[in-house]
Amino acid sequence: MFHVKQTTCNNNYNLLIMNNKVLIDNLRCIPDFPKKGINFRDVTTLFKNGECMKIMLDELETIYKDKGITKIVGIESRGFVMASALAGRLGCGVVLARKPGKLPATVIKESFSKEYGVDTIEMHIDSIEENDVVLIHDDLLATGGTAKAAYNLVQHFHPKKVYMNFIIEITDEGLHGRDLFEGIDLKTLLTI
Repeated sequence: MFHVKQTTCNNNYNLLIMNNKVLIDNLRCIPDFPKKGINFRDVTTLFKNGECMKIMLDELETIYKDKGITKIVGIESRGFVMASALAGRLGCGVVLARKPGKLPATVIKESFSKEYGVDTIEMHIDSIEENDVVLIHDDLLATGGTAKAAYNLVQHFHPKKVYMNFIIEITDEGLHGRDLFEGIDLKTLLTI
């Protein structure tokens, strides 16, 4: 069941959310984390709830079951959860996009800016092949820096097709991460 609901972020910060009520009711918002002025959306409260996991997996499977996905790239670290669970449902592989120094073999890397600093992600150089259909997944789309870095890494391999998915997309704080992906099939489960 999808609806529009007005809620707050524990500090009377108003959010307009148009999405699944169970997911909305279980999503935690932490104000001023990791720094003042950022309202952090904590998906771990969705992950720990079996009903929420089922809702998210069912929706993701419905969206991607007929797309021919062969690899799902999970972005460190919360992106690993749903990437792995969905890969099990779709019968495809999982590729990890990790912080520097976490992958043991030869890697390619991409640096990017995000809301609160600069970071780098890496993938193994043999992660994806040209005949792969790739879904890039992460928990949150805000400024889009992390996702854009992951997208750039995936493009290095020249796969047949690339899709993108996020649990949450934040648009109400002047964040327009989606704008970085014009022409890309990008879907989110929750929009805040």
